[in-house]
Amino acid sequence: MNPVFGLYTHIRANRIRSVFMLAALVGLVYLLVFAAALLGEAMGGDAGLDELVRRAGRDLLAAAPLATLGVALWVLLAYKFHQKLIDAVTGARGVTRTEEPRLYAMLENLCISRGMPMPRLEILPGEALNAYATGLNAGQYAITVTTALRDALTDAEMEAVLGHELTHIRNEDVRMMVVAVVIAGVISFFAELIFRVLSNIRWSGGSARSSSSGDGDSREKGSGGAFAAVLIGLALIALAWLLSQLIRFGLSRSREFLADAGAVELTKNPDAMISALLKISGRGEIEGVPSGVMELCVDNPRSGFADLFATHPPIEARIDALVRYAGGRLPTPAAPSAPPDPGPAAQTPQAPGTFAGPWGTGMKAGPWGPRG
Repeated sequence: MNPVFGLYTHIRANRIRSVFMLAALVGLVYLLVFAAALLGEAMGGDAGLDELVRRAGRDLLAAAPLATLGVALWVLLAYKFHQKLIDAVTGARGVTRTEEPRLYAMLENLCISRGMPMPRLEILPGEALNAYATGLNAGQYAITVTTALRDALTDAEMEAVLGHELTHIRNEDVRMMVVAVVIAGVISFFAELIFRVLSNIRWSGGSARSSSSGDGDSREKGSGGAFAAVLIGLALIALAWLLSQLIRFGLSRSREFLADAGAVELTKNPDAMISALLKISGRGEIEGVPSGVMELCVDNPRSGFADLFATHPPIEARIDALVRYAGGRLPTPAAPSAPPDPGPAAQTPQAPGTFAGPWGTGMKAGPWGPRG
């Protein structure tokens, strides 16, 4: 496939995915509202299941404008303040050319070569070897590098990592990932809110009563319909949460291969990208940051069962792709150094008249060379 066609197809697909995910966000919030309404109607379970579902549907229609407004407000706040929120939870801070002249000059040169506006440069203190890009538009984009990564990589390797993050920005992967994290955050927030409300309700058989009300205020509920409605409502909440996670984890992992290829295109140095990935491998976990931030990083290490939901392909697969398709070479192990020459004093004493040569010692010297 033509690589240019593939790249622009990927960018267009990211835009379509972003719109789809925002639409899915609204749909999942409506699903949560319906589940909450069904649970609320079940508390007055004096009707059958069909009637409770009908009432919950009526409540959903009444609450839909408010739910839509809430989603719009959440997305607006995320759009405006997501970078500040990420910096607050990670401890990253913006730096200037004076503070980080080496990184700043590299990033600036790469942006000039690509004709891109320069994103903000940020530094994150820590021992992890990682970097990530954030932002939803040209005025918000930022690239964050950990101090350990800055100190561990050579200039060529650091340029490759910065090129990788710039490619994510150019390909609109960053925007798509931020939208996915926002969706997961909204659904998790509303699901937790509903469960907190449920925690204040005591269920006993087919009856429900508020833990804050007296026993005299409770009355018998319709056991069959109410119990079924509760089960359906809880199942819908779990389904909404699961779908939000699948949206988040189901994003194509090909974006990392494309970002690695974009770094090679920018730097013309596949070997530097390979050696940078080898150094990062196994040392990328940033302690104390949300999983949503790790999904934006160069590497998001997972192993075992968790790898089924990994947002990044294995480092080994990415290196193999760079070797196969970008002309990269694995670094050769350093040859072991030769043992030092012990010098004449340390040599084994020879008997008089013997000869030491490639045949060993103990050979008698003769007129035609050594003989036995």
